[in-house]
Amino acid sequence: GIGAASCSIRPNACLMTLLALIPARGGSKGIPRKNIRTFAGQPLIAHTIRAAHQALGGIARVVVSTDDSEIAEVALQWGAEVPFIRPSELAADTTSGIDPVLHALDLIPEATQILLLQPTSPLRTSADIEGILAFKDRKGCPAVVSVTETSKHPQWMVYLNSQNELMPVLSSQVSKNRQQLDPAYVLNGALYLADKSWLQD
Repeated sequence: GIGAASCSIRPNACLMTLLALIPARGGSKGIPRKNIRTFAGQPLIAHTIRAAHQALGGIARVVVSTDDSEIAEVALQWGAEVPFIRPSELAADTTSGIDPVLHALDLIPEATQILLLQPTSPLRTSADIEGILAFKDRKGCPAVVSVTETSKHPQWMVYLNSQNELMPVLSSQVSKNRQQLDPAYVLNGALYLADKSWLQD
């Protein structure tokens, strides 16, 4: 699913220059070297690069932001640009997700829109990319993200307090059948699309 953020009319859509940015740091702890490990016969990052290149809708550049020379080499082999190496301080476990994006925008000033494509979503297709681009144009929103309906509704979520008591996550929980609850969604990490001006505000 696609969700819109802070919807407002975006003028001069035809003047937008769209950058597809693929962030891929080398220091993954959960699965070492995950971004270039083989998945379905190709390096993981290759699936995202290919989907970006195959998508219709005006992507001007497909750029990989990485701190790792091996990832950079694989990205180049699969047709992405690697116009810079990301500084190590922007590739730490504690680095905010927005920092590499703002770094790339500083180095690629002609970009007026950015499409963030995490390589850990290899099942994202070119049709998915085309869908979010079309949705953003249709709605005139400065930012759009992809979401998935959550399998566990927040109405039923609880946490343990300091006395080991179960407490509701929501202050006003209502006991309903699943069919009676409004759908709840969670960011799935596959697609983030935003205007540069909105990100830098």
